Amino acid sequence: MLFIDARHIYRQIDRAHRDFTDAQIEFISNIVRLYRGELAVITNGSDELLQEHFPHTGYQDVAGLCKVATLAEIEAQGWSLNPGRYVGVAEKKAEDFDFAERLEELNEELEVLNVEARELEERIAANVAKLLEEKLG
Repeated sequence: MLFIDARHIYRQIDRAHRDFTDAQIEFISNIVRLYRGELAVITNGSDELLQEHFPHTGYQDVAGLCKVATLAEIEAQGWSLNPGRYVGVAEKKAEDFDFAERLEELNEELEVLNVEARELEERIAANVAKLLEEKLG
């Protein structure tokens, strides 16, 4: 049985609404076609997504996206048909940066922001004192 987890394939409309582009729908349909041994149909621009996930043009399980599970695997999962149980999680791409260097940059930025915050706090306190002085004086 083919499981497809399309939770991460969508177009965000606004904070609460998502939909699929024609290319995304075509991509999901092409996963099924490849699984069936058919040729992919590219009329709505899904070729980039296909090349990214299926560079060898044939079906293959892709972590976080799709997996073919046997009845024995489904039974072992308590007959759950939740795709997430089978496709797993996509491998995160390694980020190309030096953690210690980035942490130092962020710490320096925090120090600058803290100095600015103290200056603003002093200015606000001075303005409040001035207003109270005028009001009471």
